[in-house]
Amino acid sequence: MIIETERLILRPFKDGDEKDVFEYLNEPAVNCFSNMKLHSMEEAKEEVLRRSAEIEYYFAIVLKDSGKVIGEIEAYPEPADEHGADPKMDTFSPCWMLNNNYQGKGYAYEAAHAFFDYLFRDKGARRIYAYTEDYNKASQRLCEKLGMRQEGLFKEFISFVKNLDGTPLYENTYQYAILKKEWNTK
Repeated sequence: MIIETERLILRPFKDGDEKDVFEYLNEPAVNCFSNMKLHSMEEAKEEVLRRSAEIEYYFAIVLKDSGKVIGEIEAYPEPADEHGADPKMDTFSPCWMLNNNYQGKGYAYEAAHAFFDYLFRDKGARRIYAYTEDYNKASQRLCEKLGMRQEGLFKEFISFVKNLDGTPLYENTYQYAILKKEWNTK
């Protein structure tokens, strides 16, 4: 599957993407991606190979004019009701990451907007929700620009890294969401 926008191509990962992937994953910008940190080009090659197996829900964000991979976006279907009352897989929680050198240029919005449209139109999404740390203002603005509403703030919700003394550093996390019927009225 390939999704095109004015300036971007969202496509499956492929051999040769490892240099660009290493560029943005050797120092992830926010703690939630710390477990994805890459330490070598060999690790980057392994990650590209792993990512390339998914062609429906995991995409490289690529500049049309140069072919450079500047980030990634993914989301997998999950049950509408976590307790099993409605097994329909129509809820998605996307994750997006952009190379720091390409932030602030509208690429994240362009990619996420096209991806959301794909999920609602082609993949049967009914609801899309996203988590973002309370300090990640850019991600919060992106959620709002996409028409998502803030549904809550989870205090000391999750820990991705440790404090200097080895104890977990818990982070406050916002949840944003949008329904298909809301997306269709934008």
